[in-house]
Amino acid sequence: MGARLRVFLSAAEERTLFELRTATTVPQRVKDRAEVVRLSHQGMYVEKIATLFHWHERTVRETLGRWQAKGLGGLWDGPRPGAKRRWQAEDMEYLEACLRAEPHTYNSQQLAHKLASERNVELSADHLRQVLKKRG
Repeated sequence: MGARLRVFLSAAEERTLFELRTATTVPQRVKDRAEVVRLSHQGMYVEKIATLFHWHERTVRETLGRWQAKGLGGLWDGPRPGAKRRWQAEDMEYLEACLRAEPHTYNSQQLAHKLASERNVELSADHLRQVLKKRG
């Protein structure tokens, strides 16, 4: 059994965390983290909270640590890794409009070149093909 870890909340913080439970625009993971912090404030042990949520004890401790370090902002997920998009929805709409309006048939390399020359968006032919396929 690890060291006792408990969070103490003000009345306003507890009310805010309670209201997060019923918010419709908040992700479920944030709601769960808010409830974990509330249960710790109410005196529940980390082990019991972990069992209740089917989490590892380390996850509960990390959640409580994030609350202590960052407050309410620590409940939300950080930015996901990966490259940012190099194209906008308007770029794909432009290509789709060109495909509908022009009688010419394009392959993905030609479309990638058209996008680069007319919209200054550099995409590989393979990536462009995947994006257009997802859009239908």
